[in-house]
Amino acid sequence: MARVRPIGRIGAAAAAAAAILALALSLGLASAGPAAGAGTPPLTGTGAVTRTRTVTTTVPANPLIRPPVLDRPPRGHVRSADQILAIAARVPKVAAAARSHRGSYPVAYEKGLLQWQVSYFDRAGKEIAQVLIDDATGAVREAWTGFQVAWSMARGYPGAFGRRVNALYVWIPLSILFVAPFFDRRRPWRILHLDLVVLASLSVSLAFFNHGDIYQSVPLAYPPLVYLLGRMLWIGLRRGPTGPDPPAPLRLAVPVTWLSVGLVFLIGFRIALNVTDSNVIDVGYAGVIGAQRITDGQSLYGGYPADNQHGDTYGPTSYEAYVPFVAAFGFSGRWDDLPAAHAAAVVFDLVCIGLLLLVGHLIRGPTMGIALAYAWAAYPFTLFAAESNTNDSLVAALILAALACAASPPARGALAALAGLTKFAPLGLAPLLATHGLREEPSRRRRVRSLLLFGAAFAAVSVVAFIPALAHDDLSTIYDRTVAYQASRGSPFSVWGLYGGLGWAQAAVQIAAVLLAVGVALVPRRPDVIGLAGLAGAVVIALQLGVTHWFYLYVPWFFAPVIVALLARDGAPGGVRRDSSRQAMVAAG
Repeated sequence: MARVRPIGRIGAAAAAAAAILALALSLGLASAGPAAGAGTPPLTGTGAVTRTRTVTTTVPANPLIRPPVLDRPPRGHVRSADQILAIAARVPKVAAAARSHRGSYPVAYEKGLLQWQVSYFDRAGKEIAQVLIDDATGAVREAWTGFQVAWSMARGYPGAFGRRVNALYVWIPLSILFVAPFFDRRRPWRILHLDLVVLASLSVSLAFFNHGDIYQSVPLAYPPLVYLLGRMLWIGLRRGPTGPDPPAPLRLAVPVTWLSVGLVFLIGFRIALNVTDSNVIDVGYAGVIGAQRITDGQSLYGGYPADNQHGDTYGPTSYEAYVPFVAAFGFSGRWDDLPAAHAAAVVFDLVCIGLLLLVGHLIRGPTMGIALAYAWAAYPFTLFAAESNTNDSLVAALILAALACAASPPARGALAALAGLTKFAPLGLAPLLATHGLREEPSRRRRVRSLLLFGAAFAAVSVVAFIPALAHDDLSTIYDRTVAYQASRGSPFSVWGLYGGLGWAQAAVQIAAVLLAVGVALVPRRPDVIGLAGLAGAVVIALQLGVTHWFYLYVPWFFAPVIVALLARDGAPGGVRRDSSRQAMVAAG
């Protein structure tokens, strides 16, 4: 194993090169826009969008048409509706779904000139099965029942999320690059190795999801989340890294200069892949729509286009963050390549990398900053979010910014508000951030002052963030379109939505998450930034465990504080002299 020295001139030069490359690529490549065809249509696969200057109009690419005559082929078709219905009835799982719903009935639709769609409806008119059949050959192309009828994203369509990052020749090497540099051959049974493997093990759940097997993918996501929750509580609630058996220093398997070069390469790879082979899902599209509405002085909530009618479900910060990118790259008014969404995702990702460089430097020095930034760049789930061009890295960036500003109560308050008003769940971090450092204040007066500064900044930033929304919408409308909608929506991507009948258990988990968010803010805990990061990761994971709609794009929310807690807790990287390592541990702990 290579001995690791402090970063030195070569590492500093590589870090500077990474920053320069990131800036150049973000300003140069992103401004060129994505490659042709990089945009994503609605996931239902039935809509295309016509171009207008300011209005989005949905026009079906293959409209569903009921043939007037069932026993003769329509013009341009080979088969009749009766023949198509007979083919659909022979599909085993479709027949089983029809038998399980008394009174159900099929309807055959022409879906363009090349295929048919047969939909089975129950007595209430709800679609319970769907079959796509090739007109020329009579072959069944797709057959869906259960959740996969209404949720096309549960069907495992290739490239629907993240495009090429899902390819094994991309995902597996990234997973190896994520774990390998932190593997200590001299201590193979270190718990850090298990921590990193658990983070990577979420890939197993995603693999089943990508194959449309949500009954395997959903339950497999929970063991890693529960394990990480426990680890973050263990790190955050311990009083410090010292003791009879303090953690061994983090030892890198390669020189830190190699990590620096790897970071430069990974940054370039991530941006190039975004520009040439990524898609904008409805989340990024919604951000652009909202930013354009703010720019035009229109209502931020309500009346979104038909191909993204619930795009107004996020907090105002989520849309305000896209305003500079819409101003720079424009918006055609339709779901096209959306260069503004690409540019936003690239910048959000780079900000996370930059903040990890900063946080690591503040805690343990520049070497730790390189290690943390490299871990983000190599972790495939952060690239998965970036390649889907969502706002999820923005949430991670705001949490990291709060860690970087941990010494300032007003800054923590402002960033807690911004993070919470992006996707609401991070509001659960407010109690923890508000009470950070209070026990170390020398007087009651200083403690009260810290709380007041946090609260004042939180309130002021919240009011400012809501100005564009409240200029046109009342609080009732905003609540209905955001919190109320998210609380009432169904989803098959959690155990609560997939299996049903678990409302009592879900309520218990949600209550426990709230109690945890408040409890960790009040109990004695590790007082440094590492402890803050660990408990922040625990709170975010706990809140995610109780939501009905959980998805892999949310992993970066907790990965940011989790990786800080896991890597930085072990003191200065191996190879640093014992006295320097001890000083770093005392300064951080």
